[in-house]
Amino acid sequence: MSKAVSSAASGTTGGTAGVSQTDAGNAIKEALANGVSKGIASLNKTDGFFGSDVYKLLLPPDAVKIGNTLRSVGLGSQVDKAILSINRAAEKAVGFAAPIFVDAIKEMTITDALNLLKGSDSSATVYFKGKTTAKLKAAFSPVVKGALDSTSATKYYGDIVTSYNKLPTTFNKVNPDLQDYVTGMAVNALFDQIKVEEKNIRANPAARTTDLLKKVFGSAITTK
Repeated sequence: MSKAVSSAASGTTGGTAGVSQTDAGNAIKEALANGVSKGIASLNKTDGFFGSDVYKLLLPPDAVKIGNTLRSVGLGSQVDKAILSINRAAEKAVGFAAPIFVDAIKEMTITDALNLLKGSDSSATVYFKGKTTAKLKAAFSPVVKGALDSTSATKYYGDIVTSYNKLPTTFNKVNPDLQDYVTGMAVNALFDQIKVEEKNIRANPAARTTDLLKKVFGSAITTK
């Protein structure tokens, strides 16, 4: 996965001995692509989300009251089933994220590449996130919907909302947007993994696994 994503995202490297604008741009794209690949690999597996202390998805913030209320009346198993299925959907969905992120990386301009290279240890990720989050969410949302449906997350989540709304103590009926919530959380998790990889490449020479990364990020470290 990593090699395929990196290859698709990177362009020509140029042949100059110094660090050119093209070299810098392609190195940043390669670093981002590596982060995407490693992020997908770590999240697109059983318990990639559910078993993680960092990325495990609970109920959407607006639905926390639903979960607490149902647990208080002995329906905690319904809540647990919904949470598990939501995490399984996220784990499945991120497996389809590679081409969406690759396209976004390929569309990055190299105009600010040198500034990003000399910026903070996560400046490229922050830039990429700011420029592409809305577009990525729009592209990723249908993928998440398919995963939610196929893992029965939509059904189990609907069950707990229905159970809650039927309680005599429920006056304000709620049904938070599960698709939007999972999409946002999955995209954020991938960006977090990209940030970890960018920091690693900047700080750890052993993480610069290609000549381009060694050339560009090695130069960036010495010229700051």
